[in-house]
Amino acid sequence: MTLSSKNPETIVLHAGHRADPTTGAVAVPIYQTTSYQFQNTEHASNLFALKELGNIYTRIMNPTCDALEQRVAALEGGAAALAVASGQAASAMAIQNLARAGDNIVSSTDLYGGTWNLFANTLKDQGIEVRFVDPEDPEAFARATDDRTRAYYAETLPNPKLSVFPIREVAEIGRPLGIPLIVDNTAAPILCRPFDHGAAVIVYSTTKYIGGHGTSIGGLIVDGGNFDWDAVPARQPALHTPDPSYHGAVWVDAVRPLGPIAYVLKARVTLLRDTGAAMSPFNAFQFIQGLETLPLRIRAHCENAARVADYLQAHPKVERVIFPGLAKGKAKERVDTYLNRGFGGLLGFEIKGGKDAGASFINGLELFYHVANIGDARSLAIHPATTTHSQLTAEEQIASGVSDSYVRLSIGIEHIDDILADLEQALAKA
Repeated sequence: MTLSSKNPETIVLHAGHRADPTTGAVAVPIYQTTSYQFQNTEHASNLFALKELGNIYTRIMNPTCDALEQRVAALEGGAAALAVASGQAASAMAIQNLARAGDNIVSSTDLYGGTWNLFANTLKDQGIEVRFVDPEDPEAFARATDDRTRAYYAETLPNPKLSVFPIREVAEIGRPLGIPLIVDNTAAPILCRPFDHGAAVIVYSTTKYIGGHGTSIGGLIVDGGNFDWDAVPARQPALHTPDPSYHGAVWVDAVRPLGPIAYVLKARVTLLRDTGAAMSPFNAFQFIQGLETLPLRIRAHCENAARVADYLQAHPKVERVIFPGLAKGKAKERVDTYLNRGFGGLLGFEIKGGKDAGASFINGLELFYHVANIGDARSLAIHPATTTHSQLTAEEQIASGVSDSYVRLSIGIEHIDDILADLEQALAKA
């Protein structure tokens, strides 16, 4: 079936898979296999030489994962996607696919704590420098760029700062230079389509809203197919110089007959092949199940979060509420530009009384779960300064939007009266 719909509610149910060709099964089967029978030696040789695409080994490709990849690529308006073992793997591979030792990327300071550690420490150990800049000034990306800058990186709706990133402004700075913008859209699926605003690559932690039920770890890299990797060849040597692991293949040339997927195919057949960070077929099945109800869930998350933001705004024990729907000035302009279906399910607030009051509040919650995750159907809460961002310095915490009194909430889809009642009784104890 050719799917012509542009509506996410339809895409998440029908894109990329209609029925299993062998059995007619409507639900995507779990292909729990390591290997695949080749038709003959010529077929096997063609697959390994990338003369044709197909299944070789589940570390590289799997039909269940393929169905998920096709569906999310269609949802985002991209060319192709790659399922990997976690959101962290997706973030790392998205950069490693372009940057080598001695290269650098320029990243927004507004990041999830795990990504900050990955960039500031692990990639540094691998010889890749990450230059952090404040996204309030998009031109800061240009000022931090030199001849060895390979990519720009940002989160659409940064966790936990929740200040919407200026996607188009930064993408337009990078494109004439041959620098793609990689956007982590984990906190804003359905709400924002970064490719529509000029991003070249999207990454997801599917663990969060896409899965939606806190059962499985996974990640995705989506190639927009909209970036001209040939425009400034010297800027992207990883795609323009011979790759010894594929008999000297130059990726932009080798993949051209297959479509505008050089970036994501290289990631699949080199990084995923060599590092082994593959998504399990069972997890892919779980994410497909979650994806099918994502438009409904994200609507409920947004509605409940907006109600919670209003409630906290009026509470005497709350110093400040951080929520996109309350943004003003330039921040509000960005919210209006990039979030066109709601403000998301995340919000933060600073509680009077600092760290001790924050701890008392967390300990007093009964309905909310005290966990490190976001995006579950159930409501979640955490104190980032002592958990998700605890490995950052005090200066780095402030730069990423974390203070001692900051509490992050991921609002679920429970009845709003029950959510507000739990917040009320926990604040009374703080």
